[in-house]
This record gives sequence, structure tokens and C-alpha cells, in this order.
Amino acid sequence: MNIKKVKINNFRLLKDFELDLEDNLSLIIGKNNCGKTSLLTLLNKFLNEKSTSARFHCDDFNIDFQKELKTMTDGEADFPEKSLGITMKLFINYDDTDDLSQVSNLIMDLNPENKVIVLAFEYSLTPDLFYNFRTDFKEFKREYSLKVKEDASIQIKEGKLKTALSAQLIASKIEKSFYNFFKKYHQDYFSLSKKTLFYSLELSREIDDNYIDLIKENIKLDKIINFKIIQAKRDVSNRESDKTLSVLSSEYYSIKENQNKDSLPIKQFKDTLEATDEHLDTVYVDLFKDIIDTVEQFGGTKAGDSVIKIISTLQHRELLKGNTTVMYDHNNDHALPESYNGLGYMNLIGIIFQIEVLLSDFRKDNKDNEKPAVLNILFIEEPEAHTHPQMQYVFIKNIKDILTRASSGKTGKIPFSLQTIITTHSSHITAESEFDDLKYFAKISENTVVAKNLKDLRIEYGQETEQYDFLRQYLTINRTELFFADKAIFIEGDTERLLLSTIMRKLDLEHKEDGVMPLLSQNISIVEVGAHSQIFEKLIIFLDIKTLIITDIDTYKMVQLTDSSGNLKVKKNNDPRMVPAKCPVNDATDYGNNAIKLFTGSMLLASLKKLNVGDTIFKKTGSKWNVAPDGNLCLAFQLKEEEYHARSYEDAFISLNLDFIKNNIKKFQSLKNVEDIDDLDPYDIADKCIAKKTSFALDILYVSDEKYSNWRIPSYIKGGLLWLKK
Repeated sequence: MNIKKVKINNFRLLKDFELDLEDNLSLIIGKNNCGKTSLLTLLNKFLNEKSTSARFHCDDFNIDFQKELKTMTDGEADFPEKSLGITMKLFINYDDTDDLSQVSNLIMDLNPENKVIVLAFEYSLTPDLFYNFRTDFKEFKREYSLKVKEDASIQIKEGKLKTALSAQLIASKIEKSFYNFFKKYHQDYFSLSKKTLFYSLELSREIDDNYIDLIKENIKLDKIINFKIIQAKRDVSNRESDKTLSVLSSEYYSIKENQNKDSLPIKQFKDTLEATDEHLDTVYVDLFKDIIDTVEQFGGTKAGDSVIKIISTLQHRELLKGNTTVMYDHNNDHALPESYNGLGYMNLIGIIFQIEVLLSDFRKDNKDNEKPAVLNILFIEEPEAHTHPQMQYVFIKNIKDILTRASSGKTGKIPFSLQTIITTHSSHITAESEFDDLKYFAKISENTVVAKNLKDLRIEYGQETEQYDFLRQYLTINRTELFFADKAIFIEGDTERLLLSTIMRKLDLEHKEDGVMPLLSQNISIVEVGAHSQIFEKLIIFLDIKTLIITDIDTYKMVQLTDSSGNLKVKKNNDPRMVPAKCPVNDATDYGNNAIKLFTGSMLLASLKKLNVGDTIFKKTGSKWNVAPDGNLCLAFQLKEEEYHARSYEDAFISLNLDFIKNNIKKFQSLKNVEDIDDLDPYDIADKCIAKKTSFALDILYVSDEKYSNWRIPSYIKGGLLWLKK
């Protein structure tokens, strides 16, 4: 039995949100402020009522919902059919092997084919309280408006406010009356409800108005769902006074003691403490003799009234909590205390201790007459804190196996159902995870987040399985940081990689007064894809982030094929054998860049040559990419500049910066045939005089002045980066 889906409405950024959960481990990824912590918070509020954070606050409501409620409250509309508030639904699937005794009172359909239970949690307005809410708000607004106008009149009389500005100020304050009322009084009208909903197999959805009220029926969920958290804000530090791990060792001992009080190690521990008590009693006689004698001198009403003894009463649990130190085995000769560990090790060890304690709670180790809950959920928030990449790899490689073994009973303990949810910002953890476990949170508008399954990309690629396999392998090995980026740049190879950061720095210096965050300060992922950026099309759509593709136009013309002796090759009908050969743009008959063909709809070369900067911004509508000023993808390839149309980056750079190269010719160690440069055009210089492209890129960096002002950026790259910067 497992939770297959979570639906959430109107909680913070989770306005209309669905998340599919895997049977064992779901790894949630995404950039900052995309709802990962909101998911944890809402699960905790609804599933752990005793938690101090279970109470809802005004700011927990989605902003769009607050606006909708304000409109309804200002007007006279009837109560809507949908729920007015924060809701969470858990879709639970079971099969014939599951023990249904603990959930029998939640099952609403006796059809043996229907194996879905839907639990609904709401913090919402009932119809009656909605109308009370609206009536009370209108009275609040009336009184609030009178107060605002009165205050404005006083300020005008005192000369603190100009009459001309008063109407604007009054209107602005009255507009805020709803939010003031909502913030102060929402708890008087909104109430918590728990239901099990009927799930219709015919409609493949839940029926909201067909339910069992779990609160009225006094059906408790604590025996059904056990939700535990290991939060990112863990109580771990390496201050010398810190005893975090020692406290955890005490908790772990408590579990072991409750499991088996008669085990040999525990008996030995207690026997040792008793012997130590007896020995300390004799030591204390001499150690405290002076103070005991002094007390005795004060006398009493009769002899012996003021005689005291100090004895040892070591308590095994408290001894561990306050007087043990988890040592770090530095080498065979030296053991260092826990405060000498790096924070990464402290964090990792702390998580392991907490997991062991929580696993015991899931199993109900300390409760002889209690079975594990039907559904057990462990939520680990950002395990990568303070840890270096190798430690992150080790964690994610082992955690799934550890939890699976523990829950399956392979460790000799009672088996139980366990689902784990991990959130992370770590590209290293993401890279080492199973692709099908990944859940990508994407912010699609200012107030809305959606969750996407990476395994669904397989469906998007359809029959193109080779492309999907390439993408999955490439992302796993190289570029999982894409999932945490705000923007992305796809480049072809080493030349762009070496120069791009410098080009971005140059643009930042040239446009530092434009009021836009510098490129190098933005969260931009740069990905080398060779000439295969078209393969990433579906990923670009999936990620839904602003993307710049920098590529070469790759023009060619058809020439006759010759053999090694220079003789023309012909077909059987004596027609010449023709092959494509790269050539300058002005001599070309076509181009071979598949990415350009994909995004432009195979635009003809003649049409490409007429494009300007700004004409290559695209948006996907239906099955086609169309030119759109508000598009999310920019395709940057060589455009005509100063009456010259380059074919490659080197060609474009040389055409703009030939004097820069000639003036520093001795410093360009990457060039050959330098004596011919004056007689060649930029295309031929790039083709015949550059010995190695990466060396040419490094030479540009070497010859640059401090502000990179002695050379120019080709317009297609400059235009693309300035578009991305906005």
C-alpha cells in the first residue's frame, strides 16, 4: 500500500499542484523558491496535528486565492461548488496482498476492482461561515474606511497631508482592508476537516461531495499514516561545547533498551554503573568531608538532623546524554572528540542517527501491542548541507538500500511499508540518483508551481528512444545543474566554453548602468552539447526556463566527389557523385545545422541570411516553433554584420577584429601561415591560419586588456546574451 499521488490547492505557491510519488524513493529537485519546502510544511501541518507548526497563517494562502476570495467577499456571489481554502488529497493504492484491517473504515467502494482510497484534508470556509465572513468583513471595511478618512482629515488639518493627495491615500488604505481583516480573523472562519472521498473508476477521479467525515465519525489517522521529518535546519555544529551526537547516542540507547532490556550489552552496562556507584560512594566520603562536617556543625532539633551523605546515583540514560562523546577515529593511535569533525561528517552522522531513531518509531519497537502504521513517510530535507560532492554521492548511493533493507525486514526487524521523499539542491545527489525517481518542481508563474516526472520525458521522445537514452545519460553524467538553473546556454564546444565567461564579463562592464542584474551574477547553466542542441528540444520545453542556443550556421555547397587520384567519381548512369563541402555563406547553397532547421521550420538559407538580431526568438505553439518577441528561446547563429556574413565563431570574430589580431600578431601563438593573412578574407584566415581553435580562444584572452575593450563581440552572440540578461 502506497501513496501514489498528492494533490494540493491554494497553499503558498502550490496553487493547483499534483505530485506523483514513487513506491520507495522520490527525489524532489528544482531551483530555489519553487515549493519544495512548502510541500514539506503542508504535509507536516495536516499529518502532524500535534506539531507546533500545525497552525495555518494568513501568508499560507496562495496569493491568487486571496485575490479571488477578496473579489467574492466584495460582491454578492453565491458560495462556489469548489472548496474555499487550502486542500490536500492523498491518493492511496492498495492490492490484494495488503492487510486492510486498519483502513477498512476508509474504503467507500466495495467493488474489488477499485483499489484506491482518497484522503482529503482541508482548511477552508464552510458555506455558512463564508456568508458570515462576507457580512463581517463588510462591516469591518465600513468602520475601517471611516477611521482612514478621519485620520486623513486630521493630517490635512495639521498640514501633514496635502488635500490633493488625500483621496489617493484613502483609496490605497481602504484597498488593504480585506488583507487586514483576513490576517486578523481568518482563524475564526476557516476550519480543519478530514474526509475519505469516493473514487470513481468510471470517471477516474475523486468525487468531492461523496465522502465520510473522519472527524465526525471519530476515525483517527495516527494509526494509518506515520509522517516523520529530518529537516534541513538540523541541530548540528562543531562548536567545542556541542554534544549533538552524544544526545543522539542517548536516544539510540533508549531504543535499544526498550527493544531488549535483557540483552547482554545492556546488562553489562547497568552492572558496571552499579559497581561504579559503590566505588564512588567511598570516594565521596573523603571528597565531600569538609562540607559535610560544616553542615553537621549547624546542628538541629536532635542529634543527626544535620548529618548528610553524598552518594552516587548514575542514571544510564542521563549518563549517555550528558557525559558521552562521539569520538572521531583519526587514526589507530588517536581518537578526536566530535567537535573536531567537519560539519559535513557531523551532518551525515547526525542524519544516520536520526534515521535509525525514526525507523524504530515506524516499526513501533517500543510498543509491544501496536503495529506499524499502514503508510509510513520519511521526509529528508536537503541532506547535502555542509558536505562535499563525494560525501553527497556516498549518501544517495546508500540511503535507498539502507531504507529498503530496514523496511523489508531484512535486518531481522518487523517489516513495514515506507516511502521516502528527499528534497535537494545538489546536482551531485541528482546525478547519482535513479532518473525515474526524480521530480522536477518548476515555477510557471509568479504564484504557481508544477511538479514534473523526469521519467515522463521517455513518453515525450516516443519512438526516438536513442535520443532519450542519450539525453538521460548525458544529464546524469554531466549537467544535472540544469535542473537548478534560472536560465541556460547551450554551446557547441571548447571555443565557446573558454570564451563565454569572458564575453559575459565584457558585456556586464559595457552595460553596468542598465539596471539589470549582471550576467555573471545570474543563475545560468552553460551546457556543451556539440552540434546536438536539437536533441534537447523536449528538455528545454520540460524545464521551461529561458534558453539561449549558440551555434554555427554550417553552410555548404555541393561539389563533385573525386578519388584519391583526383579523378571524378560518377554513378552508373554517368551522373557525377555530389557531396556537401563547407564554404563561405555567400557561396553556399544550403546549411547543415539541424538545430536551426528544427527551430526555424527548415527556413531556406536565403531567408536566414536576411534575419537580424531579434528575429531569432521563438515560442513553441502546438507542434511548431514560431518567431515571438515574448518567446523563451533564442537561437544565436551568425548573421550579416558590416556587409559580411560569417560561417563560424572564428570567422565572425576575425571579420570584426582583424586589426586587433594584426596589431598583436606575435602574441597569437595559435596562428600559422601568418604571412598570408593580408591576402585572405576572414573565412580563409579561420580555415587556413588557425592551427587549433582552443588555442586561438586562449590567445584572445591573453591579448585582452583589463576591461576587454580592445576587441568586439560578434553581434549574434552579443544580441543573444543581452536578450538572456533581461
